[in-house]
Amino acid sequence: MKEQIGLDRLTGLIAFARAASLGSYTAAARDLSVSPSAISKSVQRLEQHFELRLFSRTTRSLTLTPEGRDIYERALRILREVEDIEQAAVASRAEPSGTLKVTAPPPIGLNILAPAIPRFRERYPKLAIDLRLGDQFADIVEQGIDVAVRVGNLADSRLISRTLGPHRICAFASPAYLAKRGTPLELSDLADHDCVNFRYQSSGQALRWPFSVGDRMVEIAPDASIVIDASDAVAAVLAAGGGIGISPTYVAAPYVARGELKPLFPQFAVDRSSITALWPESRRGSPNVKAFVGFLTELFPSPTAWDEIVAKA
Repeated sequence: MKEQIGLDRLTGLIAFARAASLGSYTAAARDLSVSPSAISKSVQRLEQHFELRLFSRTTRSLTLTPEGRDIYERALRILREVEDIEQAAVASRAEPSGTLKVTAPPPIGLNILAPAIPRFRERYPKLAIDLRLGDQFADIVEQGIDVAVRVGNLADSRLISRTLGPHRICAFASPAYLAKRGTPLELSDLADHDCVNFRYQSSGQALRWPFSVGDRMVEIAPDASIVIDASDAVAAVLAAGGGIGISPTYVAAPYVARGELKPLFPQFAVDRSSITALWPESRRGSPNVKAFVGFLTELFPSPTAWDEIVAKA
């Protein structure tokens, strides 16, 4: 069983590290607001415990021994961790203020974040929001972004991530279109309908419609009469009677709530991936980031409000 480190040993490590950094007991004592003799006694006790000489002492100089230098470098790592803890504690007590830079894909920004930001600012009036909407997976750290909301996760060791909720997609059509053309009862019936499809801006590829049927995933490549590279535009065309299409539930939910869209094959709806919050490791202790990430978790209960709207329809 390992021996527990005592308070006197921690005190000795601090005294030793300060003396080694500043080059004398007197300077270390002044820095720590204690007497030089207290520094000397702490270092002596540490040497006795380790059974090592940490300093080569003369009347004019204090030089680290090889063993002392090794312990000094290790002690510095410990002290840096202690300082990080202290900074984090101070940051956690600070009131969010200044400007928070947030980025998100347009559909998430328009349908989830933008309507909620006024409520967030009521809670933190000293914090301004700089919301940037774009699909490009830009370098978050390089651009100085505080929090990014993305579909999926980024494999970047410089970033911390938190899963917010599912990115669920489902088929939809307007009641007017279904009244005119009929409601498809089987997935194979989609071949007889007008289809509105989504095309990825990044790759130019059209979406293959995924459906979770039992324990297998079925993908359909529809013969689309309308193809659009923006999710919100797809939903708008569907609500105008343009046909049947696939949409994220958070985009379609307001239309469903107003009776302008109806979900089709909801039993086959797919959680395509997850919606994730990401922020730089360097922002770990930021009160601004902490406040916004906490607010994001409130926006994504389980189940989400938009998935409940679609489910009830």
